[in-house]
Amino acid sequence: MNIKSRGYLFALLAVTIFAAQDGITKYLGDRYPPILVTMIRFWAFALFVSCLAATSSGGIRGAITTRRPWLQISRGILLVAEIVVIVFAYKTAGLAMSQSIFQVTPLFITLLSVPLLGEKVGWKRASAVVVGLFGVLIIINPVDVHFDASLLLPLTAAAMFALYSIATRAVSHEDSSTTSVFYAGVVGGLAISLIGPFYWTEVKPSDWYVLGALCVCGTLSHYFLIRAYAILPAAELQPVTYLQLVLNVCIAVLFFGERVTTNMVAGALIVVGAGLFTVWREHQLARKTEAAAQRGQGDGASGLGGG
Repeated sequence: MNIKSRGYLFALLAVTIFAAQDGITKYLGDRYPPILVTMIRFWAFALFVSCLAATSSGGIRGAITTRRPWLQISRGILLVAEIVVIVFAYKTAGLAMSQSIFQVTPLFITLLSVPLLGEKVGWKRASAVVVGLFGVLIIINPVDVHFDASLLLPLTAAAMFALYSIATRAVSHEDSSTTSVFYAGVVGGLAISLIGPFYWTEVKPSDWYVLGALCVCGTLSHYFLIRAYAILPAAELQPVTYLQLVLNVCIAVLFFGERVTTNMVAGALIVVGAGLFTVWREHQLARKTEAAAQRGQGDGASGLGGG
């Protein structure tokens, strides 16, 4: 198996485990406070990133060192808060509906990167954002009599994860990926531990095994995703990650008896299509910028040689 095929295998494993993790989260979120479920999940995540940092070249001390401490801390709080919101969404709006709406995240990232990162978005990507948001409206179906405010929860979670992703992009210019994942896990774990104990309820003995499975899935999914990103660029991984939506819908229908409507399918296809176009377009622009920079260096080198 060549190196690229191994990257796709890691991505496929990560996406499959993420889908199983969402199903387990939905099961536990229906029975226990979402904040409690998130706290236990983040304890395992914090342990995982601490072990990852300890085995890295700089060790724990190197992982803690950051040039953007407040932004790193904000990332950790944003991530854990987003997970609490999405667990509430699974409980109230349903797994299939929540995941369909959550696919708007790449479009939110494109939209928010303009004011927050100063990036320029051309008319093609701007049009994709508008089309994607229209797809979300189709999914939510606000004119339907069954619409309720709980459908805004996954939309809120998507916006929060977009902010987290933009913050990650901002710190990536100065901090290593090990530092970023360390702060996300440890700060998130500490933040949720400040309020999680107040929501502690008695857990059935059999459900401790389910909680254990959630922690294992959380660790393995992030491990395989990190391995995948180390091999493949984000633009090539994005299409694979959309498989998670299909798996989540299957889990929602088979295990939780959720109903998938025509507007959900149509809207999800529009959102996913717009998201794929946005990621592809961003990748194309990055390649053009890189090629232009290389040509500039080549011209500079030629000028120095000729002088």
